[in-house]
Amino acid sequence: MKVSSVVKVSSVALVAMLGLAACGSNNSSTTGNTKTLTFQESANLPTLDPSLATDSVSARTLDNSNEGLLMIGSDNKVEPGVAKSYSVSKDGKTYTFNLRKSKWSNGSDVTAQDFVYGIRRTANPKTASQYSYLLDHVKNYTAISKKQLPVSSLGVKAEGKYKLVVTLAKPQSYFKYIATMTPLFPQSQKVVEKDGSAYGTKSSEQVYNGPYKVTGWNGTNDSWKLTRNKEYYNNDKTKLDNIKFVVSKDAGTTLNQYQAGKFDVATLSGKQQVNSFKNSPELKKLPQAATYYVEMNQKKVPELRNANIRKALSLAIDRKALTNDVLGDGSLPAKGLVPTKLAKHNGTDFADAAEDSNATSNDVSYNLAAAKKYWAKGLKEVGKKSLSLTLLADDTPNGTKTTETLQSDLTKLPGLKITNQNLPYKTRLNYSVSGKFDLVVSAWIADYPDPVTFLQLFTTNNAYNNGHWSNTKYDTLMDNAEGKDANNVNKRWNDMVDAEKVLMSNDGIIPLYQSVRPQVQKSNVKGIQYSPTGAGFNFRETYIK
Repeated sequence: MKVSSVVKVSSVALVAMLGLAACGSNNSSTTGNTKTLTFQESANLPTLDPSLATDSVSARTLDNSNEGLLMIGSDNKVEPGVAKSYSVSKDGKTYTFNLRKSKWSNGSDVTAQDFVYGIRRTANPKTASQYSYLLDHVKNYTAISKKQLPVSSLGVKAEGKYKLVVTLAKPQSYFKYIATMTPLFPQSQKVVEKDGSAYGTKSSEQVYNGPYKVTGWNGTNDSWKLTRNKEYYNNDKTKLDNIKFVVSKDAGTTLNQYQAGKFDVATLSGKQQVNSFKNSPELKKLPQAATYYVEMNQKKVPELRNANIRKALSLAIDRKALTNDVLGDGSLPAKGLVPTKLAKHNGTDFADAAEDSNATSNDVSYNLAAAKKYWAKGLKEVGKKSLSLTLLADDTPNGTKTTETLQSDLTKLPGLKITNQNLPYKTRLNYSVSGKFDLVVSAWIADYPDPVTFLQLFTTNNAYNNGHWSNTKYDTLMDNAEGKDANNVNKRWNDMVDAEKVLMSNDGIIPLYQSVRPQVQKSNVKGIQYSPTGAGFNFRETYIK
């Protein structure tokens, strides 16, 4: 899942707020019987269309205003959602979901057909869903994506009003996690067809089947609300009346507003801010299954197809200085693409299994001398004496400081000029997708606790492979992990470990760091459920004491 740079980590050391950590005020609104939680967001909301959402801000809003078949609970365990129960056939290819009776916010019934319609809409090439690849194991998806079969042939059907059957073309052990995600959410065909191109572009152009409904979003504004959805089947257990999301990109302003009582929950930025709360129970360092990395546009910039140039760029970056001196929030230098503590097999962490322990060939180790040698060799091979590249990132404090740090590191390579371009999150996403970049700081947070959620991104035809890196061996290994070895735990694991080694040894991307979210939360706020994967925050059981 794409994330904005400040959502994951903070990078600027701004005004010291020492002494303020212990004197925050109670900013939760509890006027009369109404209780409102104010949550600071780092970026604007791009969409409320479940088929088109790709970022953490949209996912967080949609996950709390809608509900899928299943949900991710604590410790990444799958819990019932609209599906009160489900079963899997012995061959692992048929999932049968038994739905509870529930309603949309407009009072109409949520049915199995709403799930059929929503999943088909995600799979339909006309929708242009970047997340449609999540359905690649569903029967006939591949042919549908190539426009060889109609979307009605997708392996998903309603058996009556409250039973949904999904048929896979091949087993997928982690499909239960995919069933929790927004692209598989139910969608009301009547609403979609009525709204047309406006669907999901503002809060009034949507209906909701979750504990809250979105209000007050016109498509561009910096704040919106989740308001209690009285039609939600579990409304009696919902404790908050409103959750107000307010975008604040400036780290100093954010902290000032938190201390002034305008935020109940906010993200800190930089070592100075984090240290100012080090003795406060309000500070929470939330580990994230997320990796920040640089994508290199090999389609737009031919020189970036050169292996030595890519290797030089990676070796020139001092990741320890970036995480310790610039971020200062507990984030760690990346070992590779897949973050640590995401998945284990036979007691071994995936990131450790895939890491190249040979320091002389490990391209995520800082080695400026080696970088200069590879750089000179690469320039000679492409017939250039210099190179000018634009580095794209978000316009958040973290995005700006990260590009400044990378610019400083990379321009130590003789003849390399780096021009930074920091744009609003939504614009940056659009630029990434459309290929309007040379280098771009991207990030991915695991949608579910399996390495494939990262590794599939860089197969040749994946919609998120914005740099257009391509490697036949890598594609074959991932095909094996998802195909012939899917039911063999050991072989599948080895396929994915080998795939990451191929990606890293070829510098298909440049990993930067694994992030931590340093967050402050008022002591009277209780019951926020946090997960290091997916949307992160579940407000279903949140209350103000």
